[in-house]
Parts: sequence; structure tokens; C-alpha cells
Amino acid sequence: MIKIFKTIENSIIELDNVEHGCWINLVKPTETEIELISQKTGLDPEFLKAPLDEEETSRVEIDDNQVSVIVDIPVMDIENKTVEYYTIPLGIILNDNLIVTVCLRENKIIDDFIMHKIKTFYTFKKSRFILQILYRIATYYLMYLKQIDKTSHIIEARLHRSMKNKELIQLLSLEKSLVYFSTSLKSNEATLEKMMKLEFMQKYSEDQDVLEDVIIENKQAIEMANIYSNILSGTMDAFASIISNNLNIVMKFLASMTIVLSIPAAIASFFGMNVPVPFQNNRFGFMIIVGSTGLITAVVTYILAKKDMF
Repeated sequence: MIKIFKTIENSIIELDNVEHGCWINLVKPTETEIELISQKTGLDPEFLKAPLDEEETSRVEIDDNQVSVIVDIPVMDIENKTVEYYTIPLGIILNDNLIVTVCLRENKIIDDFIMHKIKTFYTFKKSRFILQILYRIATYYLMYLKQIDKTSHIIEARLHRSMKNKELIQLLSLEKSLVYFSTSLKSNEATLEKMMKLEFMQKYSEDQDVLEDVIIENKQAIEMANIYSNILSGTMDAFASIISNNLNIVMKFLASMTIVLSIPAAIASFFGMNVPVPFQNNRFGFMIIVGSTGLITAVVTYILAKKDMF
């Protein structure tokens, strides 16, 4: 999918054709679309294809007058009432005339620019546009990290009274998301530090200040991801032990109940045999047996209760 935008009189207008100072947004483009944009813009098609690889790492590449910046962005999906967090590459390619963003899917970061949620956004201010995208990425990382932390607290509360694996699996999914985030943030950090040395990022002092703010936000997100990951890992180990302990308690209770209930069954089986037995000619034999059985059962129950078997 190809969409072309340009800032005209402080408004973002969608265009039909490529113009100087425009922004081209590509979402999961086909080979034909990539070739078309490459011909109209003069951009290297390899730069346009690189962000379409899910395993592509964050980096900066410069070739003649073209600059390619690939960063990992956070994504949230809801499947079967379960929230999943992961990262995908976002490519930002620019030359002297325009800027192009490439991604495998629609995402909230780019949508915020299209929906006019970003103030002082101009398509022709390419270096500032890149910084605004990077700052928005760091903001979403922090927001999703807070959501993960909040979700983990809710799951922990359920785990206190649960013996099932469902909650542990949910925590495992969150821990996996934190690993994705932490790895991507560290990769983005190296890219951001490299960008500080680029000539086109040093033209305006205010741009350099914004880039430093982005790096600070990214470092904060890295620290949060590491802290939450360590806490979650320890929590999972603790609750795995708790669930195992709860299961042992239930098994101990069931074993004790089996012992208690086996006493009347054993006595009834004994007196049900087709052989002479005590009290068979006693008119009060049934009551004696029932009373004796109840007494024995009570004594055994008391002994097991004293040993904390219930």
C-alpha cells in the first residue's frame, strides 16, 4: 500500500503523485510498488526492501545522498482475549527531496502522524520528522512497558488463589515480550548514538537536543524493561513453587481422607465375609460394630489432624 502526504499551509494533505518535500508511507509494499517508488524517487530498492524482513536489525546506512535508518518499533496485538507485545522493523529512507517510511504492517506510531496527533510536524523538515518518529517510538515503548507491568500485577493477584498453569503461561508471554523489547531497545540505542554523528543531524542545534531527549527516553525504557523482566522472572519462579506447594497440600489432604475412609470400608468388608465373625450372634452386634468403627475412625482422624495432615 502506498500513501503520499505533504504539508501544505500547516495541514497534512494526501497526494496522488510524488512531489518535492513529500512523505511516502509504504505498508507491506509489493515488488511492483517498491520498483515504482524507486523509479520515481531514485531511492535504492534494497533500502526499501530491507525493513520488510522481520529479523532485520536496527542500523543506519548511508549511500551517496541517501540515508536509511531502520529501528525496531513496539507492536501490541489482541488474540483470543490475550494481549501480545512484540517488535517489528520500521524503515526511514530519505534523500534531498523527500522521506519514505516502510513497514510490514500498519502501526500506531505512523498512524499518529497521519491522524494529525503530532504538533509541529512538517513533511519537508526531514531531520525533524525522523526525530519525531524516534521520540514517538520511545514513548510507545514506555507506555507498553507500563501496561505489561500493570497486567503482570493483575495476573499475580489471580495466581495467589490459583493452581492452574494458565496464569503462569500468561506471565511467560509477558516475559517473552520484555525480552523482545529489551533486545530491540538496546539495538535502537546503538543506532541513535550513531545518528548523533551524522552530518545532517547536526545542522540544527534544536534537532540535536531532541535527539538527546530521544536517547534519554530510550535509556529509560531499557532500564524499565530490565527491571520488569527481572521482577517477572523472580515472580514466575516463586509462583511456580507456590502452585507446586498448593498441589502437595491438596494431595496430602486427599491421602488423609483416603486413609480415614478406608477404615469403615475395611471393617465392613471383614464382617461381610462368609465366615464366623465376632458379635454375629449378639443382638446388639451391629450397633457395637458401628460404634467401634466410628471410634477408630475418630481416633485416626484426630491423629492425622494433630500431624497437620488436613
